[in-house]
Amino acid sequence: MSKKVTFVGSRSPNAVEALAMLSEKYDAVDLDDAEIIVALGGDGYMLEAIHRNMKRDLPIYGMNRGTVGFLLNSFETDDLMERLEKAQQVTITPLHMKVTTDSGIEQEAYAFNEVSLLRQTRQAANLRVTIDGKTRIETLMCDGCLVATPAGSTAYNLSAHGPILPIGSDVLALTPISAFRPRRWQGAVLPKDAKIHLTVLDEHKRPVSAVADAHEVRNVAEVEISIAPKRAVTLLFDPDHNLEERILNEQFTP
Repeated sequence: MSKKVTFVGSRSPNAVEALAMLSEKYDAVDLDDAEIIVALGGDGYMLEAIHRNMKRDLPIYGMNRGTVGFLLNSFETDDLMERLEKAQQVTITPLHMKVTTDSGIEQEAYAFNEVSLLRQTRQAANLRVTIDGKTRIETLMCDGCLVATPAGSTAYNLSAHGPILPIGSDVLALTPISAFRPRRWQGAVLPKDAKIHLTVLDEHKRPVSAVADAHEVRNVAEVEISIAPKRAVTLLFDPDHNLEERILNEQFTP
């Protein structure tokens, strides 16, 4: 039996055109009445759609109307309902970021790809790295540092030479960005339930921002990062092009 589907899309011309075509062809319902969300756009918009609908607990099927489309299925106007019936489910769990700024203000956000700390000025950041209450690196001098989920391990994390993590693995990647000291430290793979605490040393002289997907907080003093299982989201993928296969392919792409 066909599910009730709603369509959402980015503002790009390709996505706007696709949204109009599919909404008319498949009798789209309002978001409040939907059983499946079909998101049209690129990877950036897919992340936006995931964040916007995180509390609705509805599966999301993305169709690529952007560029890379790593989190998306191919765009076709025909046989959509059959594709949705055959789609495989993948559950992705976000990170919870709790930030305290240098003025004592606290903010929270979620990240399905990564939480990253980045230097704000020409000077390198100095970070203390603490895992589960134990300090592992007293001073990490770097351009930044990030914590990536398996789903996000092929994004910024991979560009920073971090490890690719299988989608079903119970681990996180802790990856430095241009580490200067310790010079040879290349990061760590941590259990998914690890409590990660990053403290900014010299926060006034060497200011640092923290970013959870697209949410940025500037002038941070410390950041706590942990998994947030209650915020997990279900994504739908065509069987011949599922997320696990894409992540595996990334490890064999020249």
